[in-house]
Amino acid sequence: MKIVVASAAALVVSGCASMGMGGGPAATAALRPTQGNNVAGSVTFTQRGDKVHVSANVTGLKPGAQQAIHVHEKGDCSSADGMSAGGHFNPASKPHGPQDGEHHAGDMPNLVADAYGNANASFDLSGVTVQGFEGKGVIVHRDPDDYKSQPAGNAGPRLACGVIRKS
Repeated sequence: MKIVVASAAALVVSGCASMGMGGGPAATAALRPTQGNNVAGSVTFTQRGDKVHVSANVTGLKPGAQQAIHVHEKGDCSSADGMSAGGHFNPASKPHGPQDGEHHAGDMPNLVADAYGNANASFDLSGVTVQGFEGKGVIVHRDPDDYKSQPAGNAGPRLACGVIRKS
C-alpha cells in the first residue's frame, strides 16, 4: 500500500511540473533607486515549464500611474542614471513590442501603481528562460511603455535598477 501511495504522489508532482505548475530555476533582482529617485523593490523570475513567471513588488512609483519595467542587456547598475545597464535585452534582434506580438526578450507588461505608489505585479513571459535572464539588469522607467516606439517604448528616464541573480 505504501508503494502505491508513493507512486501516486510522484505522478501528481511530475504531472504538475510538466503542466508548468512546478517551481523550476529562479532568480531575483533587488531594485535600487537611481540618483534623485525613490523607486525600490524586488523582482522574482521563476521557470514554470516553457514560461517564466515574474513577480514584482515595487514602491515609490507615481500613484495611480503605469510605468514600464524591462530586462536590460547588462547587469550593471553602477551609473547614477542606470544607463550602465545598456538597452533592452534583445538577443534575437526583434522589434520592441507587447507580449502578444513580436518583442524584445526583455519587454514586459507595464507596472500599475495603486493610490500609494505601490505595484504588485504577477505575469508570465514566453520565449525566455530564467537562465537567459541571469546576469542581466531590470530597469523601472518613469513612463508607461507604449509598445510602439522603437527601440524602447518611449518609457522615459530610469528610476530604479537591479541585477538579476540566481536564487
